[in-house]
Amino acid sequence: MAGCSFRAIWILTPHHSVAFSRTFPVVERRWRSACVRDGEVETQAPLPSDLEVAAAFTDRKQREGSARGFGICVASSTPGSDSWVDDPVTRHIITLHINREEAEGYMLWPVIVHTSGNYYILVLPLVEPKKVREYRKLYQRNNCGGSVKEHDNLSSLLLSLPCITGAFMVAHAIGDLIAGETSDPEVVATSSSSAVGGLLDTLTGSIGIGVAPRPKPTSVPILASASSAATLMGSTLVDSSRTMTKPIDKDLLRGFISGSMPYGTPVDLNQNNIAAIRTTGFGSADPPPADLRQPAWKPYLYRGRQRVLLMTQETINAALYDREDIPDSFSISGQINCRAELEGLPDVQLPLIGVKPAKVKMLSVHQSAQYSDHGEDKQAIVFSPPVGSFVLARYQVSHATNPAPVKGFYQLSLVSEDGGQFLFRLTLMEGYKSPYCMDFCTIIMPFPRRRILSVDGTPSVGTVSMTERSIEWKIVTSGRGISGKTIDATFSGTVRFHPRVVNKSLSVSLSKSVLGCTAAEDSDEERESSNNSVNVEDVLMEKLNRDLEAVDLEEPLCWQAFNYAKVSFKITGGTFSGMTIDPKSVSIYPVVKAPVEYSMQVTSGDYILWNTLARSPHAAVPKDLC
Repeated sequence: MAGCSFRAIWILTPHHSVAFSRTFPVVERRWRSACVRDGEVETQAPLPSDLEVAAAFTDRKQREGSARGFGICVASSTPGSDSWVDDPVTRHIITLHINREEAEGYMLWPVIVHTSGNYYILVLPLVEPKKVREYRKLYQRNNCGGSVKEHDNLSSLLLSLPCITGAFMVAHAIGDLIAGETSDPEVVATSSSSAVGGLLDTLTGSIGIGVAPRPKPTSVPILASASSAATLMGSTLVDSSRTMTKPIDKDLLRGFISGSMPYGTPVDLNQNNIAAIRTTGFGSADPPPADLRQPAWKPYLYRGRQRVLLMTQETINAALYDREDIPDSFSISGQINCRAELEGLPDVQLPLIGVKPAKVKMLSVHQSAQYSDHGEDKQAIVFSPPVGSFVLARYQVSHATNPAPVKGFYQLSLVSEDGGQFLFRLTLMEGYKSPYCMDFCTIIMPFPRRRILSVDGTPSVGTVSMTERSIEWKIVTSGRGISGKTIDATFSGTVRFHPRVVNKSLSVSLSKSVLGCTAAEDSDEERESSNNSVNVEDVLMEKLNRDLEAVDLEEPLCWQAFNYAKVSFKITGGTFSGMTIDPKSVSIYPVVKAPVEYSMQVTSGDYILWNTLARSPHAAVPKDLC
């Protein structure tokens, strides 16, 4: 079953009634044919009705503790439940058990769940029947959960199902539509040089299909990875339905689904393109020449001022150890964003500079583009641009031609059970010249296990602030960027923490909600007081901490985990990999007079300074990759 298709879509209200549904008979016939071919009689049951879906969703909430579910194996987990699989992803990819009076019940999987406002969006993708059979074995096995090293695990199964990613994209697109979070990707060009201005704001607004920007996590501790996932999955096990629900515009939703995924197969999830198609149709006041075929990604032709806007956007992930036995590691990923406002159906040739020196190990292009490689420094992308802003290419490089923008070390040592001393010695923008400009740079020291009482110390540059769980050092603030110079920054001081207090109320809540409490008891507690709801993050962290050793005076700050500081920055005017575009070399066929504006931006991803005085995670790298 190559491709990505969907059997059905349901939208449920906070009261678990179906507000909207759409099935795709063409895809359903493909599903039944596959079941007959593979001999899967048990999975050949027809799609459930709206009432049956609502009932199954309600039953799952009572069985799993919430609409999302636990996501981990708890004492109340039983074979046949999602929590029995013991994987947090089951809070997003769920199973519905359809019960019928006149016939035997059956399982519906995989059902993707996305929450938008107070609505639950359920998407059922088309998968091979044998994949459903494999998942049935997972949630009916004798032991709760399983080892990651096992061949038969949920992660391996999902990696073989690319339609899962497509289902999430569809769910997010529908969620943005019913929430009214759509925006017109209009480009506001600046009157100054081509390397600055509103291009960045425009291209990062709505690019391509389903790649609108999402909030980035503020920290990436190794131990807290599960809690970060839990935060994204939802903050509590108790679902709130007290707020007002915005009614769904069903006509708008039907039009979007019909235009974006005819017959259940996604074609274009760009809501602005679909709206334009509904308004203007596929026709045009100026039809293309008879010898040219209008592509699907350009449903209508552009009319107006012609120009091409390009931006290279890179993200640096780094782990700096400042140790002789562990080398620092860097990974660079980037993308080329484009908005080509050109009349007719032209072809654009975009030469790439520095592909070979950067040692690009992965490069993928938009469906409208082709990549050509004709030897040293003769790489180019030829494309027929679609409507609006889109991601022209994505790439990863294994070698950077420029030095690290932030270098140095971070040390933290304990002087007492509730206090420590720290030291930063950093060098910023060494070896970078104009037009490289660092717009801002911030260092965050997170302490997820301790509550900060006070911080004593004055940095050589910048300002310091603190919250209950972190210390923030702003070295370069927005509006006061640095360009063409190097900054040496130091910061030494002490930090004091509140004494440890055992949270007995959390233990009681955990014992009630996680270790055997019934769904009815949970709902009663919710009606009495919303403050008694159990945080999923605390539940997951409690599960992770069961196997950790007792805390000692050497590393109590992260409960014998890892201690680090995270760097956040943004640099404009160049790239870290050295791979760029020469706007003067961009060619357009047939030839038109259209200016080409180009900008570059580098942002930090997980840029980590590991504590040199403590343990730190690292992986051995082959010598040929160093």
